[in-house]
Amino acid sequence: MLGLNSGNKCPQMPEGLVLLRSQLLSVRKINRLLSRCNQDTHQPRKLELALKKSDFYLTLLEKTSDNLVGFVRVTSDKGLNANLWDLAAEPGDQQETYMSIMVFKAIEIIRRELPGCSISVAAPLISINPLKANGFLLDPNGIKTMGFRL
Repeated sequence: MLGLNSGNKCPQMPEGLVLLRSQLLSVRKINRLLSRCNQDTHQPRKLELALKKSDFYLTLLEKTSDNLVGFVRVTSDKGLNANLWDLAAEPGDQQETYMSIMVFKAIEIIRRELPGCSISVAAPLISINPLKANGFLLDPNGIKTMGFRL
């Protein structure tokens, strides 16, 4: 869940990358990234439906190769809650930077378009530092969450 101490700045976008919002993307590319990050992949048909039902999703792409290096999907009830799903970034030296960029931009959009929503995230352990850097608190007040596997 997002805490109140999240007044930080967006990390510098590395040269050669572009961040896109809800741009059509192959579910194969998303599953390939999730797999490289040792996260659960999804059945293509279910993932396509999840993308359509999402409020938005962000993709971080290499400009020259169109290679997917980051992804996050956002859903909301448009009143109280917004959730980040499938947060993934290419493993390597820039992984935390890529995650921080996507989380920061997702929060920026949520605050602008879905004001008042609390923000939670289902994310892998590798994302703890970028999430904390963006103001997230681990299980605030002992709150635990439940998830639904696609």
